[in-house]
Amino acid sequence: MNEKNKKTYFLNQTNGLLTAGTIDNFNTMTIGWCHYGYVFSVETIIVYVRKSRYTFDFISKNDYFTVSFYNDEYKKDLNYLGTKSGRDEDKVAKTSLTPVKYFDSVSFKEAEATFYLKKIYQGEIFEDQLLSPLKEKYFIEDDNHYLFIGQVIEK
Repeated sequence: MNEKNKKTYFLNQTNGLLTAGTIDNFNTMTIGWCHYGYVFSVETIIVYVRKSRYTFDFISKNDYFTVSFYNDEYKKDLNYLGTKSGRDEDKVAKTSLTPVKYFDSVSFKEAEATFYLKKIYQGEIFEDQLLSPLKEKYFIEDDNHYLFIGQVIEK
């Protein structure tokens, strides 16, 4: 897939996987939204993770992470990964996805597109900074989202 097609594919997807950690110790979660663009002239992807999510521990402690996208045949797997916690079970083992080492992080063999990202910023989104109606729809008391900006290293 050429660069332009990969970016178009990425931008048109509604679900992908955010994965952080090492091949021996990682977690992945389904993401329904993220941002692709440029921050300070650096090509980036921004993802959002609640502090309560198991993946939060991995993305917070690791310098690199991946965002990957899949054909529709894996929709059931992505739905499963979005409803189960890696704290409670080896949820990846219950899918048809195959984890693979991807530079200093993890992706899956079945990915149509994987972006390898170096974390360059993380910060908490505070309730008092959210405007209505976002506050009513997305804020859960004591479980704020954090945003993570990743510099695109490989795509």
